[in-house]
Amino acid sequence: MPAYPADVLERARRIRLVGFDVDGTLTDGRLLYGTDGHEAKSFHVQDGMGLTLLRHAGIELALVTARISPVVEQRGRELKIAHVHTHERSKLACMQRIAAGMGIGMDAVAFMGDDLPDLAALRAAGLAIVPANAHPWARAAAHWVTPRPGGEGAARDACDLLLHAQGRVEAILAHGEHP
Repeated sequence: MPAYPADVLERARRIRLVGFDVDGTLTDGRLLYGTDGHEAKSFHVQDGMGLTLLRHAGIELALVTARISPVVEQRGRELKIAHVHTHERSKLACMQRIAAGMGIGMDAVAFMGDDLPDLAALRAAGLAIVPANAHPWARAAAHWVTPRPGGEGAARDACDLLLHAQGRVEAILAHGEHP
């Protein structure tokens, strides 16, 4: 287990909702287009497992992207994520709506993003997380920077932090299989 800063663990203990930007966070940030104009994205399987583990631990999840993306909607369905928001102009307003619907404040919300469109949500979140390769502006707003870059397990790093802080890791390891 990595050593997490005490202030980050304290923030992570309160989290009940986690929002994830997609491009640059759950993906490596590259946009791939086929000759037919269709978009393709590459997602890291460990990130998907981390999201599944959080969902099974009772933490609400949201995917929030400014782009119109059927690929993101498909990935959200595959992972059974209840809150998948594409073409979202304000990631902060989106996260505030979800939190309000859950009856929680932003201190119980974590957000993971990597660049300028994520900055307002990062600044308002109780726990702001960025991948190792985040833009310096986003990095300056972060409470914690993951060891790995976006699309290469960064979201799993964030999930593991939350599971550790909330005392869920031992039960997961004792179970020893996919939830």
